[in-house]
Amino acid sequence: MASGKRNYLIIVTGAPAAGKTTVGRRLADGLRLPFIYKDGIKELLFDKLGWEDREWSKRLGAAAIDVLFHMVETQLRASQPCVAEANFYPEFDTSRFLVLNRAYRFSPLQVVCTSDATVLTERYRARAAGGNRHPGHLDQMLWQEFDAEARKDAHCAMALGGPVVHLDTSNLASVDYTALGHAIASELERLAEEPT
Repeated sequence: MASGKRNYLIIVTGAPAAGKTTVGRRLADGLRLPFIYKDGIKELLFDKLGWEDREWSKRLGAAAIDVLFHMVETQLRASQPCVAEANFYPEFDTSRFLVLNRAYRFSPLQVVCTSDATVLTERYRARAAGGNRHPGHLDQMLWQEFDAEARKDAHCAMALGGPVVHLDTSNLASVDYTALGHAIASELERLAEEPT
């Protein structure tokens, strides 16, 4: 980032199975930014430490979030933007982002992926049946108790200031990534001009 211009951070959040990783990766690729995402970190931990039951998965999930925030902080300390993606919880993660903002003064831009609860449930079921994700996620065990409506409401925008883009991902194939990328690039240009 040029001296005197505020750094920025793109945060992609939403409920499980809302398409966050797909959206985040496309945005990061289009904007040529590092993509830091919880599931990628968690799967590395599974590969190194193994996977067991739900409690173990939760422990590794908490560790993955800690690693994610550490990696984001490393980027911000170097005045480098990035895309951070996870199912962030406002009641837990808002304060962590605010602490980083006080230290590194960045402009946050949130992309909140939203889908109909029925779509989320079907996606989660298909994901469990497909067996394409790392087995450590325990999708096949957990999908029957997946409460899409509750999870959808739990992963809303955080009170961080800055623009929030609500993206309907009910039909991922119909998402106009070109238009989304242009809109976000325009916001980022405006944010980059804000004084530090």
